[in-house]
Amino acid sequence: MTITVGDTLPSATLVKVTADGPDQVSSTDYFAGRTVALFAVPGAFTPTCSAKHLPGFVEKHAELKAKGVDEIACTSVNDAFVMGAWAKSADAEGITMLADGNGDFAEALGLTMDGSKFGMGKRSQRYTMLVENGVVKQLHVEEPGEFKVSSAEYLLGEL
Repeated sequence: MTITVGDTLPSATLVKVTADGPDQVSSTDYFAGRTVALFAVPGAFTPTCSAKHLPGFVEKHAELKAKGVDEIACTSVNDAFVMGAWAKSADAEGITMLADGNGDFAEALGLTMDGSKFGMGKRSQRYTMLVENGVVKQLHVEEPGEFKVSSAEYLLGEL
């Protein structure tokens, strides 16, 4: 079952990329008590994710914060080391990287996709979600192959 607006995020373990290395965090704890703009990508270093999705949130960081977003986070079914390298190469200052290495979070949300024909296996769908104190306030899931409703610009327009 896919998560919907009004639902509380399921509990899952994510790995937060930090300057001191990977840090396991519970989704329940991470999203508690604040407003988070979460966006998910099928894979770090993939074309649309690297050329448009992550750079859009880096570019719109200050505008999202000005609209009441406490933190901007990116999740992907990649390990923390890949997510860290991607953030560094993209100069993604201000974006928290949350690795979902086994896809447990994506699975719990009901937002997985099958990337097997591209050699990627189970991945997260591309989406943007506004979460307030662990509750989904907005959810914008892309159609396969699209990049419209999950962009930073679209989310800004909805705030």
